[in-house]
Amino acid sequence: MAVAKSVLPVEPAAQPGIPLGLVRTRAELGAVVGAAGEPGYRAEQVHRWVFSRGQADPQAMTSLPKPLRGRLSEVAWQRWLQPLKLEVDADGTRKGLLSVHDSARPPAEIEAVLIPGRSRLTLCLSTQAGCAVGCPFCATGLLGLRRNLSAPEIAGQVLWAQSSAGRFPTHVVFMGMGEPLANWEAVRHAIDLLRGPDGFGIGSRRLTVSTAGVAPGILQLAGEPGLQVNLALSLHAPNDRLRDRLVPLNRRWPLEPLMEAVRTYIRATRRRVSFEYVMLADVNDTPELARELADRVGGLLCHVNLIPYNPVPGLPFEPSPDAAVKRFAGILEGRGVAVTVRMPRGRSIHAACGQLGAAWRAAQR
Repeated sequence: MAVAKSVLPVEPAAQPGIPLGLVRTRAELGAVVGAAGEPGYRAEQVHRWVFSRGQADPQAMTSLPKPLRGRLSEVAWQRWLQPLKLEVDADGTRKGLLSVHDSARPPAEIEAVLIPGRSRLTLCLSTQAGCAVGCPFCATGLLGLRRNLSAPEIAGQVLWAQSSAGRFPTHVVFMGMGEPLANWEAVRHAIDLLRGPDGFGIGSRRLTVSTAGVAPGILQLAGEPGLQVNLALSLHAPNDRLRDRLVPLNRRWPLEPLMEAVRTYIRATRRRVSFEYVMLADVNDTPELARELADRVGGLLCHVNLIPYNPVPGLPFEPSPDAAVKRFAGILEGRGVAVTVRMPRGRSIHAACGQLGAAWRAAQR
């Protein structure tokens, strides 16, 4: 039986674009306010409006003098985020289609997803418009890369989340559109905009950066042990022959150097790595591959997340049967590997893992 859903179009007049020009660090805001000839405490006021109240429109910052609001508006509207459509799954998952625009770049469309839990609200945000990795089972990868997002465009998706759900997310995962470590400079800056008292107040350990296997990027993370964010690696296969097919990035950074980068990261940070493994029927779900995966990750400080495949229209892949997933998980557990089978969220609105951009691709066919 299909899961019921509701599709809620967001009229531009009802929800105007969210200005992103003031999504900046305290120091950057201080420079902006100082350039306007205002005292330093005005920067702190702006910071509270944006990062504590979720209000990035200077004209709504009533504690500021009108001349300053006007000057800040000139900065703020150089970058904006426009909600175009909102879809809500029966399980509570919300997906937003958003247009991002920087005055120096052409507009691009992205998707962001909000996943509610018992005591958390997780934002799955995008770091690129499209993706260059090209995994054959992933709708986003088949779109190709449109462009990188800037740090305010990445972190500013929190403002969409706050306006959509009425509260700030408690957790953020860099698992939406794009390969985060291929846009590392912007992602690194976005992390500073998201975490702690200088940003949106989200704890570092509630931030997860995902990668399809950019080994140098993992080493960059290892070189910043104080960053304290989580790392998730989309593995999907335990050997190079199969992973070359499923994750084309593997041809550039095969498993041996990739896993050495992971080991370096664990030694430097003493943090557990999550291995994401999508379960594709008759492709990567056999007992032999489960044993091979256990040999590959065994002994590491890690956790394996088995992800039932979320179908994408027009692609030839199917989800592994429940019995195959259970058998695969049992083999890993029997060999001492911590494992969780993830429950799909937002499938009916194409908001689940690997489905972002599916509706665009279907419309183009």
